Parts: sequence; C-alpha cells; structure tokens
Amino acid sequence: MEWQGIVTLITLFSVLSALALTRVSADLILMAALAFLLIAGILGPAEALAGFGNPGVITIATLYVVAAGLKETGAVQWIARRLLGHPKTEKGAQLRMIAPTGILSAFMNNTAVVAMFIPAIQDWAQRLGVPASKLLLPLSYAAILGGTCTLIGTSTNLVVDGMLQSRLDINLGLFELAWVGIPLLIVGGTFLVLFASRILPDRGGVTEELDQVREYGVEVEVIAPGPLVGKTIAEAGLRALNYGYLAEIDRDGRLITAVEPDRTLQGGDRLYFVGAPECASELRRIQGLKPANGSVHKLDVANHQRCLVEVVLGPEFPALNKTIRDSRFRTRFSAVILSLSRGGKRVPGKLGDITFRMGDTLLLEASHQFVEQYRFRRDFLLVSALNDSTPPDFHKAPRALIILLLMVLVSASGMLQIMEAAFLAAGAMIVSGCLTASRARRSLDLPVLVVIAASFALGNAMTNTGAAEWIAGGLLGFGDLTPWVTLAIIYVLTAAFTEVITNNAAAVLMFPIALAVSEQLGVQFLPFAIAVMFAASASFVTPLGYQTNLMVYGPGRYRFGDYVRIGLPLSALVGLTAIMLIPQVWSF
Repeated sequence: MEWQGIVTLITLFSVLSALALTRVSADLILMAALAFLLIAGILGPAEALAGFGNPGVITIATLYVVAAGLKETGAVQWIARRLLGHPKTEKGAQLRMIAPTGILSAFMNNTAVVAMFIPAIQDWAQRLGVPASKLLLPLSYAAILGGTCTLIGTSTNLVVDGMLQSRLDINLGLFELAWVGIPLLIVGGTFLVLFASRILPDRGGVTEELDQVREYGVEVEVIAPGPLVGKTIAEAGLRALNYGYLAEIDRDGRLITAVEPDRTLQGGDRLYFVGAPECASELRRIQGLKPANGSVHKLDVANHQRCLVEVVLGPEFPALNKTIRDSRFRTRFSAVILSLSRGGKRVPGKLGDITFRMGDTLLLEASHQFVEQYRFRRDFLLVSALNDSTPPDFHKAPRALIILLLMVLVSASGMLQIMEAAFLAAGAMIVSGCLTASRARRSLDLPVLVVIAASFALGNAMTNTGAAEWIAGGLLGFGDLTPWVTLAIIYVLTAAFTEVITNNAAAVLMFPIALAVSEQLGVQFLPFAIAVMFAASASFVTPLGYQTNLMVYGPGRYRFGDYVRIGLPLSALVGLTAIMLIPQVWSF
C-alpha cells in the first residue's frame, strides 16, 4: 500500500474518532475529510464530489419533500387515530403501536414517522394509563425495523442502492428487501411485545415545569359538528398535553372549573388552557378545535399558511398603555393576539381589557411572512416564530396518502425507477397544495444530506488507494473463512460502527471493504452489500447510532443503560436472523 492508502486510513481513523468522541457536527467532520482528500491530491474533484450527484442521495432529498407533504396534511396523525384504538393491556398497546409504525416506516422516512408519532403516543399512553417509557423506545425500534422492509424505508437503503448503481450497475427493486425485512420486523416486533414491558423502566413522560417558562392562557372552541363532540376530555387527548393543562370550560356562559377527565365535550364549549407557548401549537394539531378568539377568522390568510409567533413589545410600540381592544392590533399588524404574558406569567382577565406595557410578551397567530416583515422594526424588541406551529391541513390528508400510494405502485410495478417516482410524488405534493414550495425547501435536511454525500469521498478514497483491499486482506488473514462466516463478520463490524457513528456513514465506509472481501473470496458481492444495508440500520444499543433513538431519549426520560439492556438482545436476535436469511435470498 502506497502513501495515499496510509493517509486515507489515517483520515478514516480521524473521522471515526471525531464522530465518536467529539461534539463537532457530523457534516463538518465529513466535509473537512472531503476537503483534505481533495487538497492532498488523493481524489480528483469528480471523485470527491461524486456523492452529491449519487442517485441514492438525490432520492433521499426528494423523499424529504414527500414526507413533508404527509406531515403538513396531518396524514400520519389521521392514520394513527384510526389504528391505535383502545387496547386493554400494555402488551396490546405495544402491538397496536408496533404494527402501524412498522408499516408506515416502510413507505416514508422513519425519522418523520417517529417525529409525528411521539406526541400522539404520549397522549395515547396518558389515556391508557401506560407509562410513555414503555412505548417510546419500542416506537423507535419498530420504525427502524419497518424501514428495512422496502428500499425507500430508510436513507441507508437508498445510499447503498445508489452505490450499487454507480459501482456495479445493480438496481434493487422497491420490495426486494422485504424477503428479509418483513421477517426482521416480525421477529423484532414479537421480542418487543414479549419483553419490552419487563426490561424497560417505568419513568412516565416529561412533565413541563410551567413556572419556569413564559406562561400563557389559550382559549379554544369545540367545533360543532366535529370529531370531538360527545367525547370525554381524556378520549379527546386534552388531559395529556405536554405543555399545558385544561383550567376551565365555558359552556353557554356557565363556568366549569376543576374539569374531570370523564366530562363529555359539547359543541361550542370554550376551553381555557394554561401553559407554555408550545401548548398553543399542540392544540392546533388536534382536529375538532378552533381558536375561540373571533378575530382569528378575520385574518386574510389560509389556516394552514399561519404560524405562531412570539413578540416582545419595545418602547416604540405605538399602542403602549392602550387596551388590546382599542389598539387595532389586527388591522395594524395583520396578526391576532392569542394571549399575553407579563414577567413570565399570564395576565388574568378578559384579553381585550388588558393594557399593553413595555416588555409584554405576546403570542400571535400570523402569516409566515410576519417574522421577516417585523424582525427589524422598532415596535418589537424580539420576534420569534415557534417551530412546527402551523396546523395540519387535515382535509388534504387523503390526497397526500393517494400520492404516496401511487408513488409506491409506480415504483413497484417497474414503470419508473425509485428516484423518478419520488420526483413525480414530490411535484404532485406541491402542485396539489399539500405543501407550499417554501415549505418543501425547508423540509430538506441539509446536514444529513451533506453527511451522506461527503461520506462517498472517503469510500472512493478507500477503494482507489487500496486501503479497503488492505483491510479486507486483514479480515481474511485469520484463516480459511467461509463466505457465510465472512458475511457475519461484515455484519457485526457494520453494526458496531453504526452504534458510534451515523448509520449512513457506517454504510458508506463498510461498502468498499465488503466489496474487496467478496472479490478476494471470489463470490457474489450482493449478499455482502445487503448485509451492510441491514446492519447499518440495525442500531438498537445506543441512543447515538440512529436519529430516532435520540428523538425518544428525552420524552421517554431514558438513560443510556436502558438502550443497552433491551438493545443488545434485540440486536443479537435481529443480526442472527438477518445473517441466516440473506444468503438464502441472495446466493453467494
């Protein structure tokens, strides 16, 4: 091996160490490695930047837009409400959750599925009397396992498929992975249903400390007729909000305080919630509620194009010392005041009678352009939009689901490649109004895309310099190994890598090593590529290896040891099943 190979191995070791031991973001680390390999002359510009034009990376970017369309229309929440139901036991709850999560994750990005399911599962757990910690980690694992069932279920599958296309001109079918993925989902799901309740702790969910945040009062009205009429407070999910609590109900002028969870809602009920600003975002995602403030309906902005904004009144705000009613705020700023906080506490009394003071924090409903328009105006000291505060456009949910179904059918039938079908689906989401072009742009997770694309530079350097071949020779130097044993070694190494670095980086780095191993053994490469694909996704032992594991870490109040206790046996079971099945489907 020449100096280029030695430098590449040192670079690889440095990247792995930085990813595992530092807090520097993965995209910066990988881009630094790409720049170094380019400047050192180990890679030419075309080889260094090949990942940015890889079909797998482009497909991932396009599927972000498709997932955003499903999110904006509330399609996943729409499905979740219909599938979760009211199981009577903890194991029944886990089964009712694992099945739809696995199925949905097979057809859309599993990270998006978990992001949308977390609040729904927290609410559902509260209604069932089941600790959220018993459900949220199985939610992440089910999404990971479901993502292995199809080519589009996880970005890792698309990354490896992109490398197979560019290196060996091999195209995998949409459901080709299902021969192994579905058994893994069944085996892993069965393990979770049987053992998750015993292994996982009872820590409940995160309860927001309302006295440590800006506290608001938010008033909403039950739509009649609507899906919440006739339901109890608990069944409607209004007892399990993370950021607020139901303080009272105004029913035909009669005030009901100390609201019981089994009280039935009626059309026209005005519900008064107290909590953090995020409470308003939670309420906007519940179908069947509308803001009780009549001025909201006078805003000349479509409901799904609005967001929540916090502003702090400055000394030059023109309506200081005037009441909200007399300030003509809506006419002046094209925004509606939902609530007012002063000194971190909500101001009691009727909203219209409150007098503005400098430093008051207002919670507004406004268009997306409000922040840009007023960010540098002297009326406000601070203007800040709340993340994810736009309410879903539920009546477009069936439209978004039909687009997803057509994408799957067109791709599965072989009429179009995955990338082509994804482009059409993304365009259809925008043209049909499921999401706007600006929301589509914001849906692209650029750091993730940069990590994946930049990882290709390291993979190309390992192949071109002979570093991958050298590592492969070292693996095979332990004795006369059979292809099956070598496949198991590749799987275990990839699974170990994915626990400490990103799953996509693990796949890209192990791909050239697996290719060199298969060439030295003189056997077919495809089984080894599939092993890398499944092992890179099978991250169960740490919260760091897969994004969905980290997403449930806080809401479930988990500790590192919780992942190890349940993740090690699950990882061993899934790995053993995969190693047994892969050579049966893709022969050496």
